[in-house]
Amino acid sequence: MSWPTELNLSQEGRLLTVHSDDGATLKVTAEKLRVESPSAEVRGHGGSQKPPPLTGKENVRITRLEPVGNYAVRIVFDDGHDSGLYSWALLRELAQPSKEKR
Repeated sequence: MSWPTELNLSQEGRLLTVHSDDGATLKVTAEKLRVESPSAEVRGHGGSQKPPPLTGKENVRITRLEPVGNYAVRIVFDDGHDSGLYSWALLRELAQPSKEKR
């Protein structure tokens, strides 16, 4: 498992770049991070029905990054959302190109 060595925001908070100790550089847009938030608001509260997918987050920006121990980062967005804890493994997963079926 690799560990992040540096987190950077660019494009006025619209892009998060994660540099890790294995030399990898991961890039994830603020929109993708917001829509894929691991929070209960986005994922559901454990019931059988998942909330509908978020839309309209194309212009969301990251305003702050808050480390949580050695395992995650809390990302604060300009729309007020701040309850998702993004583990390093989740950030790596979200940085991968989506595999859509054609």
